[in-house]
Amino acid sequence: MTDANPTSQPHRSMWLLWLVLFVGLPAMVSAWEARVPPGRPRPEAVAAARLTRPATPPPAVAPVEVYALERDQARAFNAAIPFSRLPNPAARPFLFSGSPIDLARATDCLAAAQLYEAGDDAVGERAVAQVVLNRVRHPAFPKTVCGVVFQGQERATGCQFTFTCDGALARTPTQAAWERARDIARAALAGKVYKPVGYATHYHTDWVVPYWSGSLDKITSVGTHLFFRWRGWWGTPPAFRRAGESGEPLVQRIARLSAAHQGDPDAPAGLSPPALTGGTLADLAARPQQAIGADSLGRTMAGVRLIAIAPGARSFLVELGRAISPDSWPTMAQTFCAGRPECRIMAWRAGTAPGGLPLSGDQMESMAFAYIHNSATGLQRSLWNCFQTPRGNKDECMLQRNPRAAAPPPPAAAPELAGVRRKERFEVVKIAPPSPTVTAPAQP
Repeated sequence: MTDANPTSQPHRSMWLLWLVLFVGLPAMVSAWEARVPPGRPRPEAVAAARLTRPATPPPAVAPVEVYALERDQARAFNAAIPFSRLPNPAARPFLFSGSPIDLARATDCLAAAQLYEAGDDAVGERAVAQVVLNRVRHPAFPKTVCGVVFQGQERATGCQFTFTCDGALARTPTQAAWERARDIARAALAGKVYKPVGYATHYHTDWVVPYWSGSLDKITSVGTHLFFRWRGWWGTPPAFRRAGESGEPLVQRIARLSAAHQGDPDAPAGLSPPALTGGTLADLAARPQQAIGADSLGRTMAGVRLIAIAPGARSFLVELGRAISPDSWPTMAQTFCAGRPECRIMAWRAGTAPGGLPLSGDQMESMAFAYIHNSATGLQRSLWNCFQTPRGNKDECMLQRNPRAAAPPPPAAAPELAGVRRKERFEVVKIAPPSPTVTAPAQP
């Protein structure tokens, strides 16, 4: 048997003391630590400020200028900048609304930005496409896809995407890489979102430090690229509510890659009339498709010799027969393009055709005829090299360099940028004393 001790129960006052120690004291400490120091705004006030549109205009878009840092120094500097802890919501789907020719131009401008900025890398291209479309929606940037991509291209140091002013466009991508970039661009313009970059409007590689990087929120990285957005309200989803504007400009600098950007920029935008006989574009796409594969290479079909087939069998390189008339070249295209929703023909005269893909700039310039159609957008154009085959309608002429024109004057030297270190070239020249000359004696 065990005796019960009545004095073992704690007194009521002890219960009260324990309650103060274990409940009241932690609450007091928590309240003390959570207090806001004088002069510092409360978190709820900060959140409210981010949701209120400021009365000031959108931030100015600064040119791309970088600090003079070595690659390793720049990487260390960028790594020391912390990522923003604020939410990084995915952007809303972008649904392009414009005419078929506007869509064709926007697609190729976006594809050019993707390919020349990120290379033939699907993930990097999707990230670049998302940034471009974020800019189209933001009031600080132009209202069209091509306008955003080629903003500042006229200035040697003021372009927003460096490929538009650093000479990169002189490089010709492979046909396969170009078609992949266009597929990614079409998907982005049809609403596909690349979520990791959120509402980013800026990016740069991790081995450079632009001047604007310290004034924006660093939100994520994709490969070697860091992505940023505006601080405050201008970086929140409500700031990206502007709808895109119709009327994509014609950009002649990518005309050799894009049939949609060939022609006279002063002419009203519109589609060329159907160039194929036997019905409309829809009728052509509904016809039975010809079996054209690797076994067809080198064979003559519809009066032309098949040189190469691009991946996906949507682009064909052919050599024109000498007996085929230039006016019948569009009719030739139906042999290759019947039954295909998307098709492109690139043709050269006999003796000038390339051996295959990829194509050089000179080979693109020597092309005699091109045809393109896209049944999804309604785009259909036939274009001749009017230096080789003059046409009465100038809208049927390819955009090319004029070899008879005088060479343009050399561009003016770019102005020096503050904070950009330029390496000077020094040549060591050995200077020898002049050889003594023998002077003939004067004749009396």
